[in-house]
Amino acid sequence: MHSNIASYIDHTILKPTTTVADIKQLCEEAIQYSFAAVCVPPYFVKMAKQLLEGSPVKTATVIGFPFGYSSVGAKQEEIRQALADGVDELDIVHNIAALKNNDWTLLEEEIGSCTKLAHNAGKKIKVIIESGELTDAEIIACCQHYAPFGIDFMKTSTGYAPSGASIHAVQLMRSHLSENIEIKASGGIRSFAAAQEMIDAGATRIGCSAGVQIVKEATAQ
Repeated sequence: MHSNIASYIDHTILKPTTTVADIKQLCEEAIQYSFAAVCVPPYFVKMAKQLLEGSPVKTATVIGFPFGYSSVGAKQEEIRQALADGVDELDIVHNIAALKNNDWTLLEEEIGSCTKLAHNAGKKIKVIIESGELTDAEIIACCQHYAPFGIDFMKTSTGYAPSGASIHAVQLMRSHLSENIEIKASGGIRSFAAAQEMIDAGATRIGCSAGVQIVKEATAQ
């Protein structure tokens, strides 16, 4: 059993109707339960950073979310703004449309340039591949093409596609990535049992909005 389950969790709220009150509650809970990070819409990065000041909880946001098909330049500008607002970790959706059309030239430019922007600022980058929409061969190709750029994490899902994280996708990513690249499982993880399965499969971070419930389930066992 992962008794320190809270340390794996990115406490997340990304709905477009998110309010200031939601962000305050999210950050309070993240501090109370010692979650790894909060993941918030770009609009709330500055506020979350201020609310978490003095705590070890990181501030994460999303880039190119949730569909990933915005231009490389647009994603770069989103990253620059998030960095200016004090973000610690950037969860970027790769261009799924480009992948489906086998445009690895654009994808490598995108992930290479975005990773460089993040790393030059000393921040971490997680590439969301939307594994539920990809074939096994496409997931493996992502691992092969993105690993050389030194991405910090590969992340399964946005939570906005029809299917979220699967144990199979996490295992597939783990077996095709070097040990220094971590895996974040997200999308549909709502119980301690589900979170534990993802960790056992190789995930080192869990993205979910049910973090408090998961921790309560873990401590009840």
